[in-house]
This record gives sequence, structure tokens and C-alpha cells, in this order.
Amino acid sequence: MSVQKLAIIGKEPPENYFHKGSDSGILDASVPLIQIPVVDIGLLSSPSTWKEDLHKLRSALSSWGCFQVINHGMTSLFLDQMRQVSKQFFSLPMEEKQKYSRYGDSIEGYGNDMVISENQTLDWTDRLYLTLAPEDQQKLKFWPENPEPFRKILHEFAIKSQQINEILLKAMARSLNLEENCFLEQYGERPLVTARFNFYPPCPRPEKILGVKPHADASALTILLPDKEVEGLQFLKEKEWFRVPLIRHALLINVGDQVEIMSNGIFKSPVHRVVTNSERERITVAVFCIPDSNSEIEPADALVDETRPRLYKNVKDYVSLYFQYYQLGKRPIEAALI
Repeated sequence: MSVQKLAIIGKEPPENYFHKGSDSGILDASVPLIQIPVVDIGLLSSPSTWKEDLHKLRSALSSWGCFQVINHGMTSLFLDQMRQVSKQFFSLPMEEKQKYSRYGDSIEGYGNDMVISENQTLDWTDRLYLTLAPEDQQKLKFWPENPEPFRKILHEFAIKSQQINEILLKAMARSLNLEENCFLEQYGERPLVTARFNFYPPCPRPEKILGVKPHADASALTILLPDKEVEGLQFLKEKEWFRVPLIRHALLINVGDQVEIMSNGIFKSPVHRVVTNSERERITVAVFCIPDSNSEIEPADALVDETRPRLYKNVKDYVSLYFQYYQLGKRPIEAALI
């Protein structure tokens, strides 16, 4: 049963949605706001202004692993259109949404949390998961035709997201005094870009049920279009959770495990979670920028020396390893440590 339908029924959710002990969370004023910078992409691209902003970028990614970005090439009107088609899709009748249901153990398509273990705690979310690039890997049977503008808007969002990814990876390399294509060269010829539309209905037990369990991302970079009005995302730092503020027109960027490996641990892939809300629904769109599965990921040579030894093994097809570990509540990057 979809989480959306569970929320409508209004009964006590099934036991396998309940988190035990300290893993549960709630959104309230007692959780402090995260102090991360807002980075202007335009300033990162200009030699006359990038010195200060590259320092800001490096500081944010080595301490928090995330930052907010503005001047990213998407207008506020376009971001609102993206939010609108997402909302319209999840508002469709169930039989319409089920036309795009995923098959078996595939993650692509419409559905909720995949069950791979009897002991798994489920996320309070329904999702639409789509491959955006390479284009020949797109499965258009999962791309909604209703609402009518959905495909066109998503296509444009995919192109803009890939442009942002390239600009930021170059800036991140420069911030470490590396050649600017250092990280991009590890991407391979056919990098993968996926999108996950997340719908979090009101939850009757927000103190015990999470929208997404604590995890770090398998990507190189993740680009998040947040809900315009409702908070929910939290990051873990030194065993304390911090709320992410909503900043008008901004996208949230966080490093994934594969950039932590490329940077030899200088940039941190942050553990984060989504808490639920008893009164309001929340919709977000996450784009995951992922190196080619045939490309080998490793720490940049220039970041390995006597003072900072190599921390990670060479890794190939990291994503295939990731999902099994994630559902079991483990961090897959630990398997890459030397």
C-alpha cells in the first residue's frame, strides 16, 4: 500500500515504519539550524571573484559536505513549474500513478520503499525514480504524460542540473589547488544522472517515523530542489542533527560518497535524514550525478602524500553496492576504506 493511502486511511501505521531509539526524529525548534554558506555560481566562474568563494566552498564541503547555491541558471518561475508538475503527479488518482509503477526489484518508476530485509525499517515516502542520462538509458514508459508539461520540464531540469554539476566539480577541484577537470575525468564517458521525486504525506507519528532513514548518498554530487514552504531535511554533525533552512530560489548541494573518495576524504559525504510532519505534506526533487559504472573512482594523486596517506581503495560501480548497504542501515563507503 502506498504511504499516501496509509496517510489518508489515518490508522496507526504498520510497525515496520517505526524507528527504535535514537534513530527517530522530529522537526521542532529545539533542532538547531545548520550554518552553511550560500554560494553564487556566477562568482565561482569568474577569476576576479572566485578566490573568496572557492575558499567558502572548500570550507563548507570539508566541514559539512553541503551548501546552498544561487544564480544557478534556473529561474524562480521554472523552479515553481517543476514543483507544480511534481505536486500534480502525486495528486493523480492511484490508478493513474500506477501506470508508472516499478517492476519487481527495479528501483525505476513509481512506488515506495523497497523491501529487501525482514528487519528493515521503512521510509514514510512515495517516490518516482527516473533515469535522466544517458538518454539511451531513459525508460520513457515511467515518465508521466500526465500532467502534460511534466516531460518537457523534467528534460530542461536535467540539462540544467548537469551544467551545475560540471561547474561545481571544476570549482571543487580548483578549491583544492587541483587541475579543474581532475574530478570530471573520473566520471567516464557515460555518467549516470537520475532523479527521485519524493512525496512525504502528513505522518500521524512524526516522533517515531522518518521520511528517509539516515544515510549518505552514492552519487558524486546531489542537487536538491527543496519544498518551498515545509522543512524536513536534517544533517548529522558530531552526533547532533541540524535542520536545513529554506532559502528562496536556492538549490541544496551535497557531496556524495564518490567525491569523498576522489578528494581522499577532504570533502565529506554527509549523513542526512528526512523527518516527517503531522500536518503538512512535503515534496522535493533530488538529482543524483553519478560517474559511469565502468569508470574506476580513486583518490586524486595530488591529494595523497606522507602527511595525508591514501584512505580509500579504487572503486568501480559503487552504486550497485550502495543500495544493499543503505537498506540495512550501513554506510557502504566503509567497504572502500583501506
